[in-house]
Amino acid sequence: MRERIFFQNAKNAKKMRFLTKSVYLFSLAFVLLFSACTTGKFVVSDSANLSKYQYASIVDVMNYSGSAALMDVEVKVYDALSKTRLKMVGDRVIGELTSAQKEKLLLVRFAATQGREKSVVSVNFVDYMTGRPIASCQGAWAFGWDDDHDMEGAIERVAEEVKKLFGVSL
Repeated sequence: MRERIFFQNAKNAKKMRFLTKSVYLFSLAFVLLFSACTTGKFVVSDSANLSKYQYASIVDVMNYSGSAALMDVEVKVYDALSKTRLKMVGDRVIGELTSAQKEKLLLVRFAATQGREKSVVSVNFVDYMTGRPIASCQGAWAFGWDDDHDMEGAIERVAEEVKKLFGVSL
């Protein structure tokens, strides 16, 4: 009887080790797949001094080459920018800014593309006075469950990169 109980305990222990290893490997595979399907990055010009900028304005509103189904990207990009240290100003107010304020102004352009493989959102920053590109942030999501989910993921990734670049508002 003791031998039978010992054999069953050993068999159960072996099943538990197998189950533990399986859960661990599945979790690891999920994390690797998840991280491989998402990207976020930013690029900053070598000579740019990001700390000097205090204002941002989205330009060419409603004039991007994306799909009409992606119109909500504009709202979400604006929301992401408003959570940084940059003060958002409307393009109609730019003329009322002083020269000193205009030197601290970034023009913001964005683009969104959605394909079968992935969704990508790009936000670019241009110095108002010189027209020189200063920085670019990009977020991509490629999980493939559905287009809306992929675009949401890309927007979240680009928002994270914008916050890294310009800090969080207080």
